[in-house]
Amino acid sequence: MSLINSIFGWFIKKRIHQIELFQKYPHDVQHEWFQSLLESAKDTEWGRKYGYKDIKTVDEFKSRVPISDYDGLKGDIERIKMGEQNILWPTEIKMFAKSSGTTSDRSKYIPVSQESLEECHYKGGKDLMSLYYNEFPESRLMKGRGLVLGGSSDFVPLNEDSYSGDLSAIIIKNLPFWASLHRTPDTEVALNPSWEEKIEQIARITSEQNITNISGVPSWMLVLLNRVLEITNKDHIIDVWPNLEWYVHGGVNFGPYRQQFKDIIGGKDRVRYSETYNASEGFFGIQDSTRTDDMLLMLDYGVYYEFMPMSEVGSDHPKTLELDQLQVGENYALVISTNGGLWRYLIGDTVRITSTDPYRIQVSGRIKHFINAFGEELIVDNAERAIHTASEKCECLVKEYTAAPRYMDKGSAGCHEWAIEFDKPPDDLAYFADVLDNALKSINSDYEAKRYQDKVLEPLEIIEVPEGTFYEWMKSRGKLGGQNKVPRLSNTRNYLESVLAIANATAS
Repeated sequence: MSLINSIFGWFIKKRIHQIELFQKYPHDVQHEWFQSLLESAKDTEWGRKYGYKDIKTVDEFKSRVPISDYDGLKGDIERIKMGEQNILWPTEIKMFAKSSGTTSDRSKYIPVSQESLEECHYKGGKDLMSLYYNEFPESRLMKGRGLVLGGSSDFVPLNEDSYSGDLSAIIIKNLPFWASLHRTPDTEVALNPSWEEKIEQIARITSEQNITNISGVPSWMLVLLNRVLEITNKDHIIDVWPNLEWYVHGGVNFGPYRQQFKDIIGGKDRVRYSETYNASEGFFGIQDSTRTDDMLLMLDYGVYYEFMPMSEVGSDHPKTLELDQLQVGENYALVISTNGGLWRYLIGDTVRITSTDPYRIQVSGRIKHFINAFGEELIVDNAERAIHTASEKCECLVKEYTAAPRYMDKGSAGCHEWAIEFDKPPDDLAYFADVLDNALKSINSDYEAKRYQDKVLEPLEIIEVPEGTFYEWMKSRGKLGGQNKVPRLSNTRNYLESVLAIANATAS
């Protein structure tokens, strides 16, 4: 064990030095990756089409290569899925991360090259451990097991050589043997395509193991932890796993879930929490200090970043900014070019810049998850912060929610309707609604303006739905587990109406 610890310690020190270098020279590192990506792809079909051989500057790159979303790349990705190669990236692509997204299709299929798997996703996992051990050198993580709650592993063969599946399942399927020694459950259980059966298996297996760290999307992790408590007949997770010290989360804002995890884990805040920004398209950010609530932007993962000001979203020829043009406190839509063959790809996420020395970010929402029916420009970050404020003030816990506009009718003002499932409901739902409404006013001046004297927007309305409503709704859509998340805001009523239909069926 001492030899393993010595090797591990050497790796950590080496990698921390490299991370410090890209923090010190961020623009140089990004420019090197920009040049490397173009050089690698210059002889691909895409590279020849846009003259990558002749591009010398970022401005030339921007002027030649259009910004694309998934629909813009779909035709080329479909060809790669069918076996054609050297289209977007020079090396053979056989893996596709299936991801639910806000596109015209039900699912996206993100190409995963061997380079993006190793230089981005795997590297992110190793850096996560390195940064944690650098902050807590006394950690005893390796004395036990790490519970990884991955997503759906329903691998679908696309042709003789390639397949699609959830990114977490692709990572687990391709892990080198040494990386699996610390992880639990074993590969067979982790890749069980039946989500509910897998939850039961993992709960029973891990309830008898020494778990020191857990990772997964908060909403689904809570489902697992509650099942572990049911099986063991314990009050708190710390009674089942006394050596648990770390929870790694991502995919959704952790703020509304934090108190739920403190309550279910117990142990007087013994567990530390770290956030990652790990999407199907790449691994972008790691919370490198548990004392902050933002993430270090990882600049040497084979990703070149551009940032689109929110005022440019939706324009015909949107402008983007480089790192040295960013402003702290501003929100930007993320645009990436990667060693997986995504070029000037609008990922759909928005990030807020919290620091430029070094570059740190918070995920603030999705481009298409918002409410702007009356000019209020309400984004997910506004909603999450307001929910957190209202929950604290009313001493309640929100489990899941979604919101949508109710449009003006026959001269009456519109309003926002919120379907909320509480883990611990407020004593006074009307007071909670009032606090939430006022919190949104304080956070979003456009919302406040539209709420003035109730002329455009009336006070928001809350519809409390029964326990299990959102779980059943996600199940009905085939969206259990993994990176599947409840859409918080929508400019249409489609999500809200279908959630309410489930709630009504449950109540009847």
